Amino acid sequence: MTLTFPNRSRSYDKAGQRVRFIGHDGMFEVPFFVETDALRTVATGEADYLAAFDAARATIYDVAREIYGNARRTIYVLTAADFR
Repeated sequence: MTLTFPNRSRSYDKAGQRVRFIGHDGMFEVPFFVETDALRTVATGEADYLAAFDAARATIYDVAREIYGNARRTIYVLTAADFR
């Protein structure tokens, strides 16, 4: 199956300093996180991180698909190194 992102919702995980979003592989939900450092903005809070995520959504989804295709895990955490 192909990894898709039919649900555009995302949320900020303050404790983990990351944005959470969900992918779908068929009927399976695949949890993803993108670290705030990977969003490359001068963000100061939740609204800034979520706006940066929204602005880079297509790129984030492309990187998530690539990472997902390379190895199966329980959760995926995208870091700044994944976007180079």
